[in-house]
Amino acid sequence: MKKIGFIDYYLDEWHANKYPEWIEKASGGTMKVTCAYGKADAPNGRDNATWCHDMGIELLPTIEAVVNNSDYLIVLSPDHPEFHEELALLPLRSGKPTFMDKTFTTDRQTAIKLFEWASKHNTPIYSSSALRFAPEYTMARRKEIDTLCSHGPGKYANYAIHQIEPIVSLMGARAERIMSIGTVLTPGLLIGYPNGRQATIHHIQDSPFLLTIQFVNGDSARLEAETDFFAAFIDNLIQFFHTGISTVEPAETIAAITLFEYGLKAMQTPYQWIELPDKFSE
Repeated sequence: MKKIGFIDYYLDEWHANKYPEWIEKASGGTMKVTCAYGKADAPNGRDNATWCHDMGIELLPTIEAVVNNSDYLIVLSPDHPEFHEELALLPLRSGKPTFMDKTFTTDRQTAIKLFEWASKHNTPIYSSSALRFAPEYTMARRKEIDTLCSHGPGKYANYAIHQIEPIVSLMGARAERIMSIGTVLTPGLLIGYPNGRQATIHHIQDSPFLLTIQFVNGDSARLEAETDFFAAFIDNLIQFFHTGISTVEPAETIAAITLFEYGLKAMQTPYQWIELPDKFSE
């Protein structure tokens, strides 16, 4: 059995509560979360010691201890990506396959830095929103898209990535510019791609995750993420741990974070285009 270690800002959160059972079941018991570290206790939940007791997972006092006692690593903190750089420093120097939960980080330069750390220390690294693996989106992957309209729930800070990831996976990592077209209550973004192609993001409370797509060949589609996209994601995560090879290119993760960061900048000057950096290291 391969041992997985959790590294989190605090452990009593939805992803940490669900991943252990899903991973053990999907791997046929060949992988198991056995230890964890939390930087702080949950502000509105179980403290880390209670969480570990309830989950049957060993609480360790340091990130280093988790790294040393694990075959694979998962850096969580899904709603607090501002801590990812701190939490990932030792994992990305370990040489052990490391998954970093969404949102990868808050800005482009930090994202580039994290991949550089991993590359320098030969650490396989992988990050994605589970929405990238929604089965309903599969039919659009090999078709050229003219226009994509995305809707989804939640606040921009922790839910925007669930719309941005599918856009990048379907339309590519080479967006050229971005504009804010929403309101304070319902953030919206227009993303410009080469050859006049475009995508929009809309945060509508209680909306399903939904893509409406016009393809270049004249076809169109309405794709709602209704099936269990987390199951598809967990299968992909297990494959990554087995092989050490990510199915998500670093350039796509960096592009997603670039859109996330520059989307916030665009909201400061609505209805004005902001040009996006177009080089991996810019």
